[in-house]
Amino acid sequence: MPYIQRCDDFGQNSMAYVFTVSPDFGPEHLCGWFIFNTWLQRVLGKSIHLEIYPSFLSQRKAIQDDQVDLIYANPFDASMLVRNKGFIPLVTPEGKSDEAVVVVNAGASIYSIEDLKPGIRIASTDDPDVHMMGMLMLEPAELDESNVFCDKCDTYILVAKRLLQNQSDVGIFLAEAFDDLSQIVKKQLKILVYGQIQVVRHALMIGPRMAHHAQQVADILVRMHSNDKGTSVLKGLGLERWKRMDREEMEFMIDLIDTLLV
Repeated sequence: MPYIQRCDDFGQNSMAYVFTVSPDFGPEHLCGWFIFNTWLQRVLGKSIHLEIYPSFLSQRKAIQDDQVDLIYANPFDASMLVRNKGFIPLVTPEGKSDEAVVVVNAGASIYSIEDLKPGIRIASTDDPDVHMMGMLMLEPAELDESNVFCDKCDTYILVAKRLLQNQSDVGIFLAEAFDDLSQIVKKQLKILVYGQIQVVRHALMIGPRMAHHAQQVADILVRMHSNDKGTSVLKGLGLERWKRMDREEMEFMIDLIDTLLV
């Protein structure tokens, strides 16, 4: 994907920075991210193009090709972004961590993780940190990638559909994505276990080409909730406010994820 050459809202002919969002956000927040991008352009006074990638794979390729300047990133990609591509963590949503939930059809005769047996069909997305956390929660049943069948779906809505149609026995969801399902769907599903890791979280990071704006962007975002317009934009993302995330906190999270993957 080439950078987009255009005139920004401030009448300057310049190369637009590229902003992207981890593909695991709910579709109900898509409009919210476009509004956030427009808001950020205006308060920062820079041209920023929001690029939404259809999958983690396509987004990672763009990152590897140095085509991303600002990203709301999932925790699994943090190591690559910070240690390999030189991204700087700026902020993370306050009071919101990434947790996984393991779910089954409400009518299934399964009431605990220990009721699950080798050979089960597990539906999840290609959101790697959520899949990893979900698989960790299956370990009490002595289940791992070697004795289950994994069915990767493009969205969490499709994971739910697999469970409702009895095409999969277990679904692994990002907790926020599960909570965003309609009440009609959730009533037909049953949570077996809800993760409580609490320190794994998404973060907004800035890349090398935009790094000279890092302090300015961080300052703008942590004050975002202090006026009505900023609060309204945050609400469209399902957030209340941002808090700063420094390199030390990010490195701790990266090391924790690396440990969990061993």
